[in-house]
Amino acid sequence: MNTTKLLQGCVIAFFLAQSVPAQKARSRETTSNSIPMPVLLRLVKAEDERRADNDLRDLLSNPSPAIRERAALAAGRIGKEDSLGELIPLLRQDSHTAVRAMAAFAVGEIESPLGAEALVTTLKNPSEALEVRARAVEALGKIAAALPKEKEAQAHELGAVILKVLQSEASRPKSDELTVLLGLTATLRAKPLNAGATIAGFLNHSNSRIRSDAANTLARLRLKDGNEQLRGLLVTDAEPNVRANAARVLGATEDKASFESLLSKATADTDSRVRVSAIRALAALKDPRANGPLQQRLSLLMKQVNDRPPAEKNELLELTTALSRLLPASSDLDLSWLKALRLLETGTDPEIDIAFARLSPNQFLGSFWSGDDAKKTVQMALLLDWRRGAAIAQGLGQIPTLPDSLKTPDLVKQAEDLLRAMLDYRNSGIHMNTLVAVHSEYAIPDVLRALAAFKPADLGEILRRQLNESDVIVRSTAADLLGDLPPTDENTRALVAAWPRTTGDQLNDAALSILDSLGKQKTPAANDAIKQALDSSDYLVRQKAVAVLKANGTGDFSSRIGTVKSRNTPADYQRALARVGKPVHAVVTTSKGSFTIQLLPNEAPLTVDNFIGLAQRGYFRGITVHRVVANFVIQDGDPRGDGNGGPGYQIRCEINEVPYDRAAVGMALSGKDTGGSQWFVTHAPQPHLDGGYTVFGRVITGMAVVDKIVRGDVINSIVIK
Repeated sequence: MNTTKLLQGCVIAFFLAQSVPAQKARSRETTSNSIPMPVLLRLVKAEDERRADNDLRDLLSNPSPAIRERAALAAGRIGKEDSLGELIPLLRQDSHTAVRAMAAFAVGEIESPLGAEALVTTLKNPSEALEVRARAVEALGKIAAALPKEKEAQAHELGAVILKVLQSEASRPKSDELTVLLGLTATLRAKPLNAGATIAGFLNHSNSRIRSDAANTLARLRLKDGNEQLRGLLVTDAEPNVRANAARVLGATEDKASFESLLSKATADTDSRVRVSAIRALAALKDPRANGPLQQRLSLLMKQVNDRPPAEKNELLELTTALSRLLPASSDLDLSWLKALRLLETGTDPEIDIAFARLSPNQFLGSFWSGDDAKKTVQMALLLDWRRGAAIAQGLGQIPTLPDSLKTPDLVKQAEDLLRAMLDYRNSGIHMNTLVAVHSEYAIPDVLRALAAFKPADLGEILRRQLNESDVIVRSTAADLLGDLPPTDENTRALVAAWPRTTGDQLNDAALSILDSLGKQKTPAANDAIKQALDSSDYLVRQKAVAVLKANGTGDFSSRIGTVKSRNTPADYQRALARVGKPVHAVVTTSKGSFTIQLLPNEAPLTVDNFIGLAQRGYFRGITVHRVVANFVIQDGDPRGDGNGGPGYQIRCEINEVPYDRAAVGMALSGKDTGGSQWFVTHAPQPHLDGGYTVFGRVITGMAVVDKIVRGDVINSIVIK
C-alpha cells in the first residue's frame, strides 16, 4: 500500500464526497481528540463494563460540551433505560448542537418507548438544528422497531411522525440530505402505513445515494408505488446501486411489466451487483421465458472458469437458485449442467444440492445410489468433508417441503433414512486415516434441522440425545429445536440436565439456547431452572435469563444483570486509546489478492484493538471466508468455518454514527455484545445495519478484490501498519 500523505488525503476526500452520513460522523474525531485521556479512559471502561453509574451521570453534566457529547454516546452504548433521566434533558436543553444530536442518537440506541416523546417534541420544533432533527428521526425508527407486537398502535403513531418528517423534507426547495437518508432508514424500521408514495418521491432526487436508499426502503417494505419510475432507473441510472435496488423492488413486488428489462440486466449489465439483483428478481417473477437465457448465461460462465474456486462462483450460485425456482420440476429433467457445477464446486455449496433436490428429488437421491450403499455414501461424504455433509443435509431437508406431485412416501422415507445415517456416522464402520479432515460434527446442526422438517415421531428423543454431545453448537441446535416442540416434562428434565455442562463451554450458544427453550416450557420447574442462570459469570447469560423470566411473568430480576466482568486491563484501555487520532491500517492478503482497511480507533477503539490483537498473533491466517452473499457482504474470522466460531470470548458493541456504505467493515453478531473475531465487508450500502453493528473500518484500496472473493477463499495474512 502507498502510505504517502497525499494518497491518504485523496482517499479521505473521496469518502467525504461519497457519503453525507460519513461526513457527519467524521466530525466526531475532533471531539475525541479534545477530551482528556483520563476522562476517555473512564468512559471506555464504563462502556466495556456496561456500567451506568454516578460517574457517568457526572460526565453527562460536565461543563465541557465535548465530554457531555462523548458521555452521551457512552450512555447509548451501555443501553440502560435509567440513563434517559440525563439524556432527555441534554436533548431538550443543551446549548450545543453536537451534544443534542448525540443525545438523540443515544436515546435511539437505548430503544425504550420512554424516550419517544422527547424525540417527537424535538421533531416538532421548527427551529431545531438539522443534525439534531436527523438523529431524532433515526432514533424514533429504532424505538418503533423494538416495540413488542402488543404495542403495534404506538409503533404506527411513531411511524406517522417519521413519515411526516420525510414529507416535510420533500416539500422543501432543498432537502437536508442527512435527514432524508436517516428518515428513509427509520421508515424501513418503523413500517408506517401508506408510506409508499412519500418514499417513491425521492426516486427523482439528484443525490444517487438517496435514490438508492429510497429504492432499498421500497424493496424491504415490498411497496410498488414507485415501480413506473424504477423501471426507468433500472435501465438508465448511471449508479449501479440504484439499478440494483430498482431490480430488487421490481422483483419484491412481482412487477410483470419489467420482465424484459430485468432479463437484459441479469445477463448483460456491466456491474455484477446489478446482475445478481436482477437474477433474484426474475426468480420472484416466476416467468418461464427466463429459463433459456439464464441457462445460457450459466453455461457461458462455466466455460470461462479457470481458477478454483472461480471468481464467477457467486453469480453461478445465484443463477442456480433462480433456475431451481423457474424450471418445471420433473424426474426426467436434464440436469447435466447442475451435476457439472456440483463436481466443479466439489459439492460443498448447499445452493447446488438444494436446487438439485427441488428440481428432481428422484435424481438427487439417486446420485447417492440406493439402500445401504446410499447410507455409506452420505456418511463417507460427511467424514471426508463436513461442508459436503452439511450441503447434502440441506438438500435432503427440501424433500418434505416439496409438492406431493414431486414426492412419494418411499422417497420421503429414503431421504429421512439418509439423514438418520448421517447422525450415526460414528458407527458407520468406515475407518478414516489420519490425513482426513476432522470436525464431522460441524455438519450435524444442518442434519438436525433437516431431520426436523420431516417431523418424525421420535424427534424429541433424537434431540434429547444430542444434548449430550461434546460440540457446543450441536447442543445449541438440539436445544433450539426442542423449544419448537410442544412442551413436555421430559424435555424440561433433559434441558435442565444439560445446563451444568454449559458452564465449561468457551462459547455461550448452548447456554442461551437452553434458556430460550426452558422459557417455552412455561412450567414452575423450568422457571426455577432459569433462575440458576442469574448467578452465571456471563453477562449475556444473566441478561437472557432476566428477559425470559420477565416474559414468563415470573418477576423482574433486572437488578441481577449487573455489569460485565471485562477481560480488558487498564493497560489494554490505554493501548487502545493511544491510537485515537492516528492512522492505522490493516493489509489483508487473500487467495484472490490484497485489500487495505483503514481502521477507525476514534469510533471503535476496543473493537479495533481486539482486531489488531487477533491479527498480530496470526489468528486469521488460513481461515476461509465462510459467508459470501452477493451484493451484500463477505464475512470472515470464524475458525470453525460454519459461522458459529469465535475466539472464546465476546466483546461489547461500540455502535457509532459511521454508516454502512459500500466498503464498510463491521463486526458480525448473533445479538448485541456477541462480537469476537468475525467481521464483514459490505459490497453496497446497507442502511438497515446502521446503529446495530459496530463499524470499525473501511476498505480504502482493493474493493475490486473484495468483489471477487467467494465462499472458500482463504485469508493468507493480515498485517497491521
